[in-house]
Amino acid sequence: MSGLMLAMLTSMISTSVVGTALPTIVGELGGQDQYSWVASATMLTMTVSTPLWGKLSDLFGRKLLFQTALGLFVAASLVAGLSQDMGQLIAARAVQGLGVGGLSALAQVILGDIVSPRERGRYSGYMGAVFGISTVAGPLLGGFIVDSDWLGWRWCFYVVVPFALVSFIVIQKVLKLPKIKRNTSIDIWGATTITASASALMLLLTFGGNQFEWNSFWTYFLAATALLMLALAVLSERTARNPILPPRMFRNPTFVLTSLASLFVGMAMFGAMIYLPQYLQIVKGLSPTNSGLMTLPMVVALFLAGVISGKIVTKTGKWKIFPVAGLLIVAVGLFLLSRLHVDSSEWLIGLDVAVLGTGLGLSMQMLILAAQNGSEIRDMASTTAGVSFFRSLGGAVGVAAFGAILTSRLKDEMVELATAAGLNLPGGGADFKLGSPGAIQQLPEPIKHIVLESFTRGLETVFMVGVPIALLGFVATLFLKELPLRGATTPPPEPQQPLSKDDLVLAGLLLELVAQRIERVNGERSALLTAVAKMAPPDDRTERERARSVAHNVLRPTSRALIAQATPPQKDLVTGGITQ
Repeated sequence: MSGLMLAMLTSMISTSVVGTALPTIVGELGGQDQYSWVASATMLTMTVSTPLWGKLSDLFGRKLLFQTALGLFVAASLVAGLSQDMGQLIAARAVQGLGVGGLSALAQVILGDIVSPRERGRYSGYMGAVFGISTVAGPLLGGFIVDSDWLGWRWCFYVVVPFALVSFIVIQKVLKLPKIKRNTSIDIWGATTITASASALMLLLTFGGNQFEWNSFWTYFLAATALLMLALAVLSERTARNPILPPRMFRNPTFVLTSLASLFVGMAMFGAMIYLPQYLQIVKGLSPTNSGLMTLPMVVALFLAGVISGKIVTKTGKWKIFPVAGLLIVAVGLFLLSRLHVDSSEWLIGLDVAVLGTGLGLSMQMLILAAQNGSEIRDMASTTAGVSFFRSLGGAVGVAAFGAILTSRLKDEMVELATAAGLNLPGGGADFKLGSPGAIQQLPEPIKHIVLESFTRGLETVFMVGVPIALLGFVATLFLKELPLRGATTPPPEPQQPLSKDDLVLAGLLLELVAQRIERVNGERSALLTAVAKMAPPDDRTERERARSVAHNVLRPTSRALIAQATPPQKDLVTGGITQ
């Protein structure tokens, strides 16, 4: 657990550190209109790689793949810190997403391997606590780095390196998993089609309405590609010997419903968390450090909700109420965020994000727990990776779709407000580039007011769109069946009926037959001889000698005891004694 939590802390701190710094980073390298693509690059690769990590861990081992993901994540973080333009940054963020996908999926898979479902609620709460701690430390650390003249935003990527090195060492020394020989076939065609389908969908949502019109060749081409690859993926998974997402899992209602709920949770969660710093830094004019502090109520609420709900699940075995209530609270939190405006107080913002954090803390880990508990043991890795895949897919779709909504609303609102004020923006607003939050705060009036009001209205739409999405997740959780959690505290099975006299005699005679067979073996090889010899402790005797010892000292006495139990002694009618 220490190794898992430390590695998760590394990846999540990196994500949350960059979150508060992104407005500044994108403003310096490219412009706020490319904000969503920087975030989407990581989400895209994290999404498409999540099910692959789970399957590869079945083939090559959990520990090796977990350390590989950690190393890939560190290398990409270093490259991202050295980026000189938007292209390099986006490419590095894409590779970084591969590592994050492995760490997030495999941490849950390994947790499922070493902890029973009944106890997993408590440990899932601890994993949620790691998420909360990293979300607290990340924004504060990121804000401090960006605000420090002697560091700069590049250190947001470098800062994770020492954490990663320590976690790698801890995992190497502490994480001990059994060596299990598994099928070594890889579903290459399934991996290709699943990746291609998700990638085409993400490109469509990211660039549609921005780089090309919705009613255009590229829209129809990407949509057709996504659907075609999805159909081929279904065909591939139905025929593959060792599929990445076995079709039998989709016949499991628990897996289907938890995947749907996770999809909607991802859309709502990442959509809110990625664009909330824009509101805090651009609209409210907060520094990166202060915007990180403003997320503290959400993190504290998420931490408390996750830990408390996990302990309750471990104690009672009841889990369904938490994701049901959590998704409903997420919808309420997003609605409250959509009511924020330029003059909203910081106390009100803190209350709204705390509501959102409570809902996320109650729902995220419980959905994975429900999916793992409802799956077969052989599908543990695929189920965990599958649910994580759909949550990541929801996050990727949410970031891309919300980014497209924000970009479109931002341009429209700026043109509308500028026209009402009698101003003409360059290119009718299309050529008006926005820089970093600090640059926006230095704009002259009334341009500054127009930009801030446009951002407020655009973000209002983004958060409002998240409300029905969270409600769809709420509906999915209502249909979940609350299966009893497997574990040591599960009630024991009913005691079996005692064997009949005929069964006792038959068992005794079979053991006597085996013993006689062992004694008659003279030198030739025998599978029966080998099997019986293994019942004796290893020593210097030959296999035949050990087998005969078992026959004489174990099989024959047990045979006689069974037959005696079936035929109790009777009194002799002549002498009154006991016959043997």
